[in-house]
Amino acid sequence: MKMPFKFLLFVVMSLTLIFAVGCAQTDEKTSEPEKAEVKKESTESSSKEEVKDKGVVNLYTSRHYDTDTELYKKFEEQTGIKVNVIQGDGSELMERLEREAEATEADVFLTADAGNLARLKEKGLTQSVTSDVLATNIPEKLRDVDNEWFGLTKRARVIVYSKDRVDPSELSTYEALTDAKWQGKVLIRSSENIYNQSLVASFIELNGEEQAKEWAAGILANMAREPQGGDTDQVKAVVAGEGDIAISNTYYVGRLLNSTNQEEVKIGEQVGIFFPNQDTTGTHINISGASVTKHAKNVENAIAFLEFLSGEEAQAAFAEGNNEYPVNEAVEASETLKSWGEFKEQDINLTILGENNARAIQIFNEVGWK
Repeated sequence: MKMPFKFLLFVVMSLTLIFAVGCAQTDEKTSEPEKAEVKKESTESSSKEEVKDKGVVNLYTSRHYDTDTELYKKFEEQTGIKVNVIQGDGSELMERLEREAEATEADVFLTADAGNLARLKEKGLTQSVTSDVLATNIPEKLRDVDNEWFGLTKRARVIVYSKDRVDPSELSTYEALTDAKWQGKVLIRSSENIYNQSLVASFIELNGEEQAKEWAAGILANMAREPQGGDTDQVKAVVAGEGDIAISNTYYVGRLLNSTNQEEVKIGEQVGIFFPNQDTTGTHINISGASVTKHAKNVENAIAFLEFLSGEEAQAAFAEGNNEYPVNEAVEASETLKSWGEFKEQDINLTILGENNARAIQIFNEVGWK
């Protein structure tokens, strides 16, 4: 028996409708996870945007190391705070900061030597900072007594000697370098250099002004040549035979030994490191450090930046990348620094180096050390 045409049409339309509804439901179920995923990505994107938008910290620095640049990037990634860097000569940057006064954009001033940081403070260009993190990470003697500057890396000012011509058993103290046996054999840079000013400033504190003056006069009498160049130049002059010993900061030798230039590596390998005064007052140490500027516009970001640089990650990078001793005692020195052995440091707060700086300069002038 044949079915009526209208009945067949009704059946076909019904089946078509049921199929369409089923497909629509399947599509809805399939698309739900996709919608959820899109929503999740949107949330993550929003979260990242929040991390990026935490303002800036404006940095004036006399340091020019790749390690520092990498650390600034890591700080930005971890905090969302943009680091704007102005590099230049330390004295020129200090003059600029003073000239700009309240109009300055600088939040942090980073430079070498406690003496320079003390000058910054004396000019009224810094402010006191309260931070439990900085107090924990940085030993008291490596930060200003008023918390207006903080040491971030450490270096020792040592005797560098020719391995071919000097037996280290002949070496003992800074004072012994004034003996007649070293006449015409000592290499050291100008008295205008802050490293030497801080060295004599430490002698004033530990030995008194008269002995500090006698030391300066004795070194002048034993110089192999008139002061010229930086610490690296003194080390190279030792290898060239212009003198037998030099006074230099440790990280300059570390930099030679770890250079990509094989000629520089050879120079570093021909000299030895001797830590003077191990049985008396200890070896002179100094720092690179930083201050929050007096007129900083981003104080909280500036403090966060210093806290990051004093933390274990940054301190390890300074040690490995620059061969500077970490100030954070939880961090180990680089393998190069370890190879030279441990040593006794002068036990003075580095604030004293700034306090004695003017008298140290006077002593240099009085003895005729150019």
